[in-house]
Amino acid sequence: MTNLTDIPTVADVHSAALAIRPYVRRTPLLPVEVDGRPLLIKLEHLQRSGSFKLRGAVSALLCGPRPARVVTASGGNHGLGVATAAALLGVPATVFVPRGVPEGKARRIEAAGASLIRHGDTYAEAAAEAREAATAPGTRYLHAYDEPAVIAGQGTVAAEVIAEVPETDAVVVAVGGGGLAAGTALAIGGRTTFAVEPRNCCSLREALRAGEPVDVAVDSVAASALGATRAGTLAFAVLNTPRTVPVLVDDDEILAARDRLWEEFRLAVEPAAAAPFAAWLAGRIPAELPCLVLCGANTDWAPE
Repeated sequence: MTNLTDIPTVADVHSAALAIRPYVRRTPLLPVEVDGRPLLIKLEHLQRSGSFKLRGAVSALLCGPRPARVVTASGGNHGLGVATAAALLGVPATVFVPRGVPEGKARRIEAAGASLIRHGDTYAEAAAEAREAATAPGTRYLHAYDEPAVIAGQGTVAAEVIAEVPETDAVVVAVGGGGLAAGTALAIGGRTTFAVEPRNCCSLREALRAGEPVDVAVDSVAASALGATRAGTLAFAVLNTPRTVPVLVDDDEILAARDRLWEEFRLAVEPAAAAPFAAWLAGRIPAELPCLVLCGANTDWAPE
């Protein structure tokens, strides 16, 4: 069970930034103008492992004694982040994924050196099996988003943005379980975190409405990355403030935004990464100079 006394702080984000620096890339920040409006785009899809997830995985594995083995469950990107982090740190890794995981993500997890096990139809089912496997002595279970060091590591994305362009007034992120959004909220101080979710895959929005994390249905083109059936307890505790603004986008808006990122900027990302741009294009991000985080590029989609 998650202990709310473990809620991470902005100091934890700064500590994580120092710890992970030898292992991760400081990704570029691209200032652009679209439809006559300025914005910043954080190119986190250029991160090693193809997504921001490497940051949280390295941060977590550097905390405490080095385990003999790490086990995790993932829809794809977290598993690839853990596989990459484990290889960098010399720790054997096993990643449980739902049977419907995109083949491109499964292939990359195995190529990074981890053992891949397909189990269940949802992330929750894969996670239950992974937790059972993690009971072996010397094994650490690494949660995809509901762990303090993971949230702190993900917050280093936004910390880089604010350090480079402090006049940024909002950061816009896609949300699955809420780890990136929570880390972002910690890192950006009084600025607004816009938390973007697919309309039929919105664990954080429903948690904020209910006053606590609740189970939700998952049905979206971005479900392999944003398919958490319940927001993280720690993430919810961080994000349950007026500075967090939930935003919903439709699947067709996500795909149109993905295509436009390619057409205008030659940025090839997976659907989840296009969700913040979709929200911005739809006029749902009321900010003067927002930064949109392109969170991942682990897709077999080929631009035309």
